[in-house]
Amino acid sequence: MHFYELHEGDDEVFADLLLAREEEMEPEEFFDVVQSIRRRILDTFETQTLVEAIADELERDYGFIAVNDERLTAAVNVSRDEEENFLADLDEPEDSVDYSSILADLQTDGGRPN
Repeated sequence: MHFYELHEGDDEVFADLLLAREEEMEPEEFFDVVQSIRRRILDTFETQTLVEAIADELERDYGFIAVNDERLTAAVNVSRDEEENFLADLDEPEDSVDYSSILADLQTDGGRPN
């Protein structure tokens, strides 16, 4: 099994997606295939992220398997603290989220930023 990763990071979104494939594809060929798909679907994809749309095409046409939450069999939270270790309930519906996270790296001169 061979593993590949797609990263999407721009001004609007940051996403990572893992893919698996039984047959190895050379990195340069993988890049060329991804670029070809990206150019073809850039203005028409309907998934939340571009990497999800590219992964859909890679699954359908090139034998990749996207490793996403829908395919999880089990998820375990692991912590140094015993009480924070647990098996996640994958059948529990996700809470609807009406917000996006934003990471800001603020540089200040020691004063209070406004």
